[in-house]
Amino acid sequence: MTYDGIILGTGHNSLVLQAYAGRAGLKTLSIDRGEEAGGGLSTIEHPAGSGFRHNIHSFFHRGLTQLPWYRDLELARHGASYMQPDLNVAMLCRDGRSLQWWNDFDKTIASVASFNERDAATLQRWRDAFRPIVQYILIPESHSPPLPPAERQRKLEQSADGRLLLDTSRLSPLEFVQREFEDPAVQAGMLFFNGLREVDLRQPGFGHHIPALLASDAMAQMCVGGSKQLAIALTQAIRESGGEMRLGTSLQRIVVENGRAVAIETADGERIEAKHFIASGLNPQQTFLDLIDPEHLPAEWRAKVRDFQYNLLAPLFGLNLNLREAPRYKDAAANEALMVILGLDHVDQFSNIVAHHEAGTIPPTVMWGACPTQFDATQAPANCHTAFMWEKLPYALHGNPDNWDAVKEQHGAEMLQLWSQFAPNVIKATIESFTRSPLDTERMLPNMRGGDLLVGAFANDQVGYHRPFPGAGYYRGHLPGLYLCGSCCHPGGNITGLPGYNCSQVLLNDLGIATRWMPQESGNH
Repeated sequence: MTYDGIILGTGHNSLVLQAYAGRAGLKTLSIDRGEEAGGGLSTIEHPAGSGFRHNIHSFFHRGLTQLPWYRDLELARHGASYMQPDLNVAMLCRDGRSLQWWNDFDKTIASVASFNERDAATLQRWRDAFRPIVQYILIPESHSPPLPPAERQRKLEQSADGRLLLDTSRLSPLEFVQREFEDPAVQAGMLFFNGLREVDLRQPGFGHHIPALLASDAMAQMCVGGSKQLAIALTQAIRESGGEMRLGTSLQRIVVENGRAVAIETADGERIEAKHFIASGLNPQQTFLDLIDPEHLPAEWRAKVRDFQYNLLAPLFGLNLNLREAPRYKDAAANEALMVILGLDHVDQFSNIVAHHEAGTIPPTVMWGACPTQFDATQAPANCHTAFMWEKLPYALHGNPDNWDAVKEQHGAEMLQLWSQFAPNVIKATIESFTRSPLDTERMLPNMRGGDLLVGAFANDQVGYHRPFPGAGYYRGHLPGLYLCGSCCHPGGNITGLPGYNCSQVLLNDLGIATRWMPQESGNH
């Protein structure tokens, strides 16, 4: 059997690429070991047949409806609709105060001012300074194949906005907030809202993440019906353009002939030909070490693959609840918030969290989550609710990830106790609960090695043109005909679809296919 292109994996980036390839007239097949397409876009019913639906991996989709592929692929028409509650985030402090992030930025400023008026003025100043940087530099950069670092720097140095971006980028997120903000709770909130779930807060080169996200209009959103609806919509867009999928199928190898990637072989020995391309949404080790025979890649390239690093702080632990009633927080405003943060009061907690991750031990709990059914009743039976909390915890607990299986339920019980300090009804309202550890994440999604939901650290120069590593940072996988489209590529993980979107620009340009619905690749690389 022969296709124009074969896509490895059916995570959302792979699906975005396949949908664009189909719209360009290419006959494509995607293939995945899992039984359902979508990767982390998973909504499960627990227990089966109960009507309680849980988004066990991905829920908060930042500004997704503003992304170009959401519009281009007509995903609203295919059933992926989104909600963005007015109170986006509420961080509840133990002293009864709450730091709130609203769609209406004036309300956000007022909330910060209730902690520290100078911090509110600082927030406004940085938002104003970075709004043109976000609109005219950072968004176009994330929606395009990356420039080589030296070329990018030359371009940025030509404008005041570019120079401010470069200057701010030299800091770490932690250095930025400690330099610019005064109140320890505000500092903690700025880091959590805009940093903890993205990068190591100590990492130089990412100080701009804080003001960039303060200046962005991309707020947390939730998919109606559950995150799986986005995967369903992408699948429908693919099938509408003639794309095919094969699920529950394991790969044996990428076939290389005359120095070119030309086919894949399944675990049961079937060979499937690719006329023009094979695109991998898998992680670098899966793609280059597991699926390609060593003689087809230089030793230097294989060494770079082995050295690809994963995030220490990215693994998630999840507690999910089936409830008779929604959590009722002591802070009434939090009952209207999409995201609620608990256990965070002071910026110094972050260094303690990092130390525990490095030691493989569990830190004092800082967690965040939601009650989706407060906004979308379809995700639970009538008059019932679902809710969850997530926590950053080490993958190798006490040096061994297998230790999670013995302790995860106890840790979930401890999270529930903390939750009840802020929402006193939550224990009695619980019908049933279950947990998911960082090890469970890796079992479900092996590309997320070590439970890293971002599929690669933003360290060791694994950013931009050098992501996943120098030589592979432009969505091309060394061998002619081989492309990379997963979260290991620029701009990285989370539900953005941009690695798949950007890869499609490179791929279609290489094939000489012009389209009217997406930008053409620029530059010579």
